[in-house]
Amino acid sequence: MRALFNFDLSHLRGDIYGGLTAGVVAIPLALAFGVASGLGPMAGMYGAIFVGFFAALFGGTPTNVSGPTGPMVVVLAGLFASLSGDVSLILTAVMLAGLFQVAFGAFGVGQYIRLVPYPVVSGFMSGIGVIIIILQIDAFFGHSSPSGTLSHLAYVPTALSDINFSALVVGVVTLAVAYKWPTSWGTYVPGPLAALTVGTLLSLVLPVMPILGDIPSGIPSLHMPVFDQAAMMLVIEAAFILAVLGSIDSLLTSLVADNMTRTRHDSNKELIGQGIGNTVAGLFGGIAGAGATMRTVINIRSGGVTRLSGMIHSVVLMAVVLGVGSIASVIPHAALAGVLVKVGMDIIDFSYLKRAHRGPRWDLVLMALVLSLTVFVDLITAVGAGVVLAALAYVKQVAKIQLEELASRPYAQASAEERSLLDRLGNQVTVFEFGGPLSFGAAADVGHHVRERYRDATHSILLDFNRVPFIDVSAARAVETIAGDAHKAGKRVYITGMASNVQDTLVSLGADATIAEEAYYDTRLEALEAIANTSATDERGRPARLVSAVATG
Repeated sequence: MRALFNFDLSHLRGDIYGGLTAGVVAIPLALAFGVASGLGPMAGMYGAIFVGFFAALFGGTPTNVSGPTGPMVVVLAGLFASLSGDVSLILTAVMLAGLFQVAFGAFGVGQYIRLVPYPVVSGFMSGIGVIIIILQIDAFFGHSSPSGTLSHLAYVPTALSDINFSALVVGVVTLAVAYKWPTSWGTYVPGPLAALTVGTLLSLVLPVMPILGDIPSGIPSLHMPVFDQAAMMLVIEAAFILAVLGSIDSLLTSLVADNMTRTRHDSNKELIGQGIGNTVAGLFGGIAGAGATMRTVINIRSGGVTRLSGMIHSVVLMAVVLGVGSIASVIPHAALAGVLVKVGMDIIDFSYLKRAHRGPRWDLVLMALVLSLTVFVDLITAVGAGVVLAALAYVKQVAKIQLEELASRPYAQASAEERSLLDRLGNQVTVFEFGGPLSFGAAADVGHHVRERYRDATHSILLDFNRVPFIDVSAARAVETIAGDAHKAGKRVYITGMASNVQDTLVSLGADATIAEEAYYDTRLEALEAIANTSATDERGRPARLVSAVATG
């Protein structure tokens, strides 16, 4: 506990400046994300405050700045529509998401979340960017449409038939300022804040358009979790999606921070910190959040080094909340839409899309599939389908390589003694060298390949396991099939270089029933000498001096 709260004050000046800068940048984004979620602008601010503070305090990435992000808001907006705006149930989902993340960290899931293939990450992040943009289209034209991506798309013709040109001008100007704001000026006034300010000031001199209106300010109230049996499964599903996406989002941000600071984050500790932050945010009426890449980068570039910077960012936001209500009430929805469209465009992975045609065709197809599922189905289906398809494609590729190695000439690096014995034995022996772990993908076809190749072998087959560190059930059954088929065909089976754990697996599964104890040799040379010895005695018509390598059953 003492180590947990032993703060490093040697970088205090940089942490203060980094926290202040990140806090200012977070203001317009927190307000916009709160509105986009359906829970209101202050829910976005409270989410930024509590997730940001506790994720920094307990997390495993010192420079991470956390708060509401695009992926989390997309899920919350969908949940808001599904639960007809029931705030208590939505906040319950946020709390449960936090508890899921704490469990992820406690059970070491962080190291596995980072294994999601890049095309899948790119696809669902780009899909989220597209969703954010779609959700802002109607606000750009001065309308408030039903929740949900497809509902927004369906409402676009109605919005186009009755455009509020004041809102359209404000939205376009806000978006232009967000894009064109000079990077050098961003040191003093962040681009999103400048864009929101310009858009709001412009709206004051234009005809009426939708604005945020009265916003409560002050200390947030406590919201205890609510359990409604009828909606519980929906809440749990949304909580799990929030937890998974928030975890992926945060750990990706942590990797960015590592690259910038030349440090290494603790992924499981980071998930625990994010989980605590989201749980507390839900208790106090805040929306879910995660590690925010842009705010983290700004924090690091502004001098932030330790977790104090993320905590200071939250303190800045709390100070703003105590008096922001009257100021933020005049912000037009179109200005927030302009800021969010910029956020959505930044999330879309254009860097990969520009180069995707030069890479593997399957990766591009996978990315496009995940993107489409994200936009038109749901995020959990998109990520789940993407991971499964990517895994199957990888297994197929590895299996192909393993089978090709199996079919190639054995022992390209064989010793002179081994080459001499192989040449002398000729077709009396067929050698199979397994290249690396025998995957379940290759196991399905390896038996067929072995049968096809040992047809001409008059005596023996040799299975070389020198490069096989482990096998699974599928591979063990494949070995059992090979040995059984060889036994029926009257072939002797010799096994060399099999690790003790691999042999234990065969024994425990009963896959060694047709393999005699004398079939195992430590080296290839020993096995080849035994085969040569057996072949020589058989040719003279006398019993072999060595026991047959195949049990007689």
